[in-house]
Amino acid sequence: MLEFEQLSALIKKRRSIFPNSYTDQSIPNDTIMSILENANWAPSHKNTEPWRYKIIEGSALVVLGESLANIHKERNPGETFSSVKYNKLLTNPTKAAAIIAICYHKIPNSGLAEWEEIAAIGASVQNMWLSCTALGIGAFWSSPEEVSGLHNFLKLNEFESCLGLFYMGYPKIAWPEGSKQDIHKKIEWI
Repeated sequence: MLEFEQLSALIKKRRSIFPNSYTDQSIPNDTIMSILENANWAPSHKNTEPWRYKIIEGSALVVLGESLANIHKERNPGETFSSVKYNKLLTNPTKAAAIIAICYHKIPNSGLAEWEEIAAIGASVQNMWLSCTALGIGAFWSSPEEVSGLHNFLKLNEFESCLGLFYMGYPKIAWPEGSKQDIHKKIEWI
């Protein structure tokens, strides 16, 4: 059984590791499925399990980049267009071994607050992130506004929306150190 100290160390090791820091090594499909199996064990109110995941790899990463860049271009005519952002959206997906689209499946008339469902998805993504950390896979949750335009690319139905893209790849850098503010500054005993 996992000891508390081991769990704490894993949680404290989790970092955002960005696409520029990935090698070109692929992630085996069974590894991706193991990560998603852990994601599936997140808690959700009334066991709605509102998360849906779309795995994007290979040549689909190029198409994803083109889709994101084109959405940016369409939504930002003239002076609001950023060539830097366009190029980043175009190329970053191709730097990942795989990307998992994080999707929200809304259950009509569930009676649940949307924030509860989205919080459950966040817990599910944290399970993915911790699993990646344990496996030495770098990960990053990207949520540019352009993901809202991926409905057709991701083949989402009317009750689904994309909350972001979970980039994954083996890092070519040393695992980054992290820091947090002192917890005592954030709590109050009542």
